[in-house]
Amino acid sequence: MKIDLVSEHASPLAAIGGVDAGGQNVHVAALAAGLARRGHEVTVHTRRDDDALPERVVLQDGYDVVHVPAGPPKELPKDDLLRHMPEFATNLRRTWSEHPPHLVHAHFWMSGLASVAAAGGIPVLQTFHALGSVKRRHQGDADTSPPNRIDLERSLCRSVRHVVATCSDEVFELRRLGLTTDRVSIVPCGVDTSAFTPRGPVAPRGDRTRLLVLGRLVERKGQDDAVRALRAVPDAELVVVGGPPADRIDADPEVRRLRAIAAEAGVADRLVFAGSVARDDVPGWIRSSDVVLAVPWYEPFGITPLEAMACGRPVVATAVGGLQDSVVDGVTGDLVPPRDPERLGQVLAALLADDARRAAYGAEGVQRARARYRWSRVVADTESVYRQVLARRPLVEAAR
Repeated sequence: MKIDLVSEHASPLAAIGGVDAGGQNVHVAALAAGLARRGHEVTVHTRRDDDALPERVVLQDGYDVVHVPAGPPKELPKDDLLRHMPEFATNLRRTWSEHPPHLVHAHFWMSGLASVAAAGGIPVLQTFHALGSVKRRHQGDADTSPPNRIDLERSLCRSVRHVVATCSDEVFELRRLGLTTDRVSIVPCGVDTSAFTPRGPVAPRGDRTRLLVLGRLVERKGQDDAVRALRAVPDAELVVVGGPPADRIDADPEVRRLRAIAAEAGVADRLVFAGSVARDDVPGWIRSSDVVLAVPWYEPFGITPLEAMACGRPVVATAVGGLQDSVVDGVTGDLVPPRDPERLGQVLAALLADDARRAAYGAEGVQRARARYRWSRVVADTESVYRQVLARRPLVEAAR
């Protein structure tokens, strides 16, 4: 098959850990590479955010990345990109009129809007990665999404051929937006179980017990709850991996906010910011930890717990979104309520005091990651959805 992926703000070439660079970038890159390995012709279309970027990049992983002009060629917050989607769609339409793929798989809602506008009769599948209704519920007035995002996502549920959701919690939200159950399939995100393994290089560490938080430095990720929970584990340090490079970490407003919270809680000497790290170095940081934390207020899926489990590390995660699917409470880790640092601290203290339970969680996590979430299985399941959609003519065509 000729398969085009569209990911308007999350390029598979981007550095991970920035404000708008995270799990979606990893997902799109791994899916594209996996599909290419299965013999498909794969192109990823993403917005040009640097004038120096070539129009097309051919990757050793077997797929191409095309940089699509849409707005000024510079980095922009993703919430500012909606006004540039008509230009994005125009350029996609020009490309697809000359070289149409068998199907388009859009990632994120704005990619879906542009893809539907450009596709004509080409089937469009949609993965949202995050839903505006969930974001609005949790962030309220702090939500910077375009005000019509929820309505536009509701319209996408009517106009795309099929939705590929990443967890069961997302399906419930999609049904509230009007999507019927016969037009949605669940395929989780995945983890590279050849890179994320229990054995391998380990990042330097001292004598303290190490808790690790990995990901973007944005308030909803709950790093402040992890900082406050340090009061319950006086011998532990909290290492935060992500955000800007280490040489620019002191200027980051979220870092300053978290340091102020740490000072107020009396744990400033046990909070360490590593900054952004190379993707290849992430497994070593995970292996250096005793427990990995994933404690967001809400989370569409969450790749960090999978990476931790694949490395044989126990996980403490909030019982939200896709984390409720990936982390088996009492088996591969512990689930806690979101935004409850006191309960988080209690759970951490109990887990750190129980070496046998941590070892058992780690061993079970490795088995679960390899059995259910390895990328080869995720890609095969995604391909199966593609084939089912292509085999099923839409009702309009069938009625002709």
